[in-house]
Amino acid sequence: MRGGDIESRDEKNRGSNHASSHAVEDTDTPWLSWLIPLFVVANVVMFVIVMYFNNCSKHDQGCVARFLGRFSFQPLRENPLFGPSSSTLERLGGLEWKKVVHQHQGWRLITCIWLHAGVIHLIANMLSLVIIGIRLEQQCGFVRIGIIYLLSGIGGSILSSLFIQRNISVGASGALFGLLGAMLSELITNWSIYTNKVCALLTLLVIVAINLAVGILPHVDNFAHIGGFLTGFLLGFVLLPRPQLGWMQRRNLPAGVRVNSKYKAYQYGLGLVSLVLLVAGFTIGLVLLFRGVNGYDHCHWCHYLSCVPTSRWKCDGIN
Repeated sequence: MRGGDIESRDEKNRGSNHASSHAVEDTDTPWLSWLIPLFVVANVVMFVIVMYFNNCSKHDQGCVARFLGRFSFQPLRENPLFGPSSSTLERLGGLEWKKVVHQHQGWRLITCIWLHAGVIHLIANMLSLVIIGIRLEQQCGFVRIGIIYLLSGIGGSILSSLFIQRNISVGASGALFGLLGAMLSELITNWSIYTNKVCALLTLLVIVAINLAVGILPHVDNFAHIGGFLTGFLLGFVLLPRPQLGWMQRRNLPAGVRVNSKYKAYQYGLGLVSLVLLVAGFTIGLVLLFRGVNGYDHCHWCHYLSCVPTSRWKCDGIN
């Protein structure tokens, strides 16, 4: 997000000495991105493992790409995404409400993030992860982006389980939406360092709106998208505020000059409120989930967040 949007600190501080200028430039040195590529490799490896255990050629004569042997895909009538069977996904860690709640398999909230329903699903998510994640990791470092990615994926799984209780859910979409949410909150909390900020904000909002709108199509788990986005949005305020310029230059200021606080007051405020909401949201969500609460019992209109029925398609559980 930053790139050419950030104001040039050198131009704003031409009168400062060379050491001061060098100190400011160092703060914008990009991190080496290795975690996001590692996540991509991990997802691809997991998909290969899933296809190995699926072994369609052993159980079905209508497999797609039978020349792949045990790595061939399920018939398209069963899985149009060129992938394994739903039973294989369930066996290897797919998110299923009954197993999470009644068999206490809470680990599925995490494992489902690393599984994908098919080649098309995998490619779409991994391309998005590379486009969004590498740049964020270069700007913010692997620790913060790793935390946002994993917690957003779990947040998406929790919200999905509260509402989608009759289908298996897999995929990294919740984690990806968390990165989008973090990009938005990073822009807001560091508002003063951006130029063309309104344009950047509107662009991000349009991208988020389009992706969420796709989630109202049938067979797309928009609750995972929403849960991941909200988690990443709140985490962005906690983990991604940037220090004020005066704080970064404090070692080069003359003796006796007062150093500004590291962050602005509104950054502290947004971070604190977001942390409270995040902890409360995860706590309430997990309590409701393991008590077996159905989210639709408390929000009858929420099914429209995940699927809107039309004359061309119907939604599961909606008349």
